[in-house]
Amino acid sequence: MTSLLFGLSSAALLSVTSLLIILFRVSPLTAPGQAIPAFFLSLFLAISTVGSLLFLGLWKLLPTHHWDMGRIVSISLRQGIFLGLAIVTVVLFHVFELLTWWIVVLVFLVFGLIELALNQ
Repeated sequence: MTSLLFGLSSAALLSVTSLLIILFRVSPLTAPGQAIPAFFLSLFLAISTVGSLLFLGLWKLLPTHHWDMGRIVSISLRQGIFLGLAIVTVVLFHVFELLTWWIVVLVFLVFGLIELALNQ
């Protein structure tokens, strides 16, 4: 299980590094065809991996269930992916200038309800 945790940690480091490189080095004004999809992909990967690590730490800190390490890692990975999808969806609404506070609440509510349905 430590190899999976090491892989997730290294993926988080690489994805955050790629997000920072895209934010500081790529201009969406000169190359919008490559910059915008690369930004959204690196944002999704960075939030998913870092969120998975945070959820993994949270599930290990709060032992409310008697799950083995494999189940905890799979649940935290799924929750990290849902968090990444929700945040990328919110950023897309912001880019299209459709974002309001209740849309943010609805997006997170939808992904929270999907997670509750999958957790049952």
